[in-house]
Parts: sequence; structure tokens; C-alpha cells
Amino acid sequence: QVQLVESGGGLVQPGGSLRLSCAASGSMYAINAMAWYRQAPGKQRELVASIISGGRINYADSVKGRFTISRDNTKNTVYLQMNSLKPEDTAVYYCKLRSVYGNEYWGQGTQVTVSS
Repeated sequence: QVQLVESGGGLVQPGGSLRLSCAASGSMYAINAMAWYRQAPGKQRELVASIISGGRINYADSVKGRFTISRDNTKNTVYLQMNSLKPEDTAVYYCKLRSVYGNEYWGQGTQVTVSS
């Protein structure tokens, strides 16, 4: 089964930046899409950003202009650059991979806390 390893979470002050990384096992050619989700306490998990095999990128309205998703095919790694962070960005961030066969895999999540 595909394994996803996430890193880059931590504590940051409002207005600060973090870059999350998610390294996936397997060939990038088998990947249809990779995405970042987040889930805050008491809230439903929500899609933050996704990058599709054809290069199409989508962002949640709440992060447009602040977050950037990118992918390194040689490393099977997806990144989420988060700038101008706000306290409401505080959540556990999860990496998700969708294969060309329609299977979905999740990472363990990494905590992002935005606080003074």
C-alpha cells in the first residue's frame, strides 16, 4: 500500500510561513492527484489545495493568494507553501494521494498551529 510521510508542521506566529512536505512511495505515473486537507477541532476535514495529473491546481477560497501547492515528480513529493498564516489556519494538515485506479491514501497528518 502507498505510504505518505508528512513533515513541516509546527508553531508559527500570525503572518508567518511554513512549508509542508508529503513524500509518497510509488511511481508518480500512477498518481492521478495529490492534495492537502486540514481538520480543525470540532470541524469537518476540508480540502485546502489539490494538484491534478494534468497540472490543474485548485485552492480553497480561504487560502487563495496565501498558499501554494507544488509537486516534485522525481521525488513523488507534494508541498504546501503557506504564507501570511492566520490563527484560523490552525489545524491538522493531511496529505492525500489518489491513484489512477481511484484508490485514495492518507498521511498521518501534521499539526500546524498559528498563535501569538
